[in-house]
Amino acid sequence: MKLFYCETLNPRKACAVAKYLGAPVDYIRVDLAKGENRTPAFLAMNPNGKVPVLQDGATTLWEANAIMCHLARVTDSDLWPTGERQVEVMRWLSWDANHFTRFAGTLYFQNLIKPQLGFGAPDTDVVREAEKWVRQHASVLNEHLRGRTYLLGDALSIADFAVAVTLPYAKSARIPIDDFTEIQRWHTKLNELPAWRDPFPIYAEAA
Repeated sequence: MKLFYCETLNPRKACAVAKYLGAPVDYIRVDLAKGENRTPAFLAMNPNGKVPVLQDGATTLWEANAIMCHLARVTDSDLWPTGERQVEVMRWLSWDANHFTRFAGTLYFQNLIKPQLGFGAPDTDVVREAEKWVRQHASVLNEHLRGRTYLLGDALSIADFAVAVTLPYAKSARIPIDDFTEIQRWHTKLNELPAWRDPFPIYAEAA
């Protein structure tokens, strides 16, 4: 399998799961600054021009959540469970995409990525609106986590890798979660996993 990635949010999910599972993956870094995601060869894999992308034989997958599911399935891992637990995973993946990471990701872009890329200062109106929604959705997440080790209870799932993806950047991206003690506890638990703390392969610039 080949996993095309860069060191941003969505690839982080796929790389963390691949590393956690010990999946037989060759990592291929895509340099977004050089436009490697816009080449004809890359667009043939993913017409959206985004990472991550997974190639597994004749199968090509884009979208990080689908890639996480595939990696768990081919390694026979219950990170992607069956039955009612699978329904619960889908609920949290949907909630995350439409609510929590939607707005936490906005802060990640505005406060961290935008200045790094030279796109100017954060848009204060966008930041203020995103902060409001992050706090609202963090309150829901915080209450759900009360009494649970992970989102689905005692067992880790791909939902944890998805919903927590912005938390390693909470300080640098100024994501307002300091008042949510259950989220803090949950992320401390995830940080016990080497694959979560350090998901990306070592990349050396060409000489």
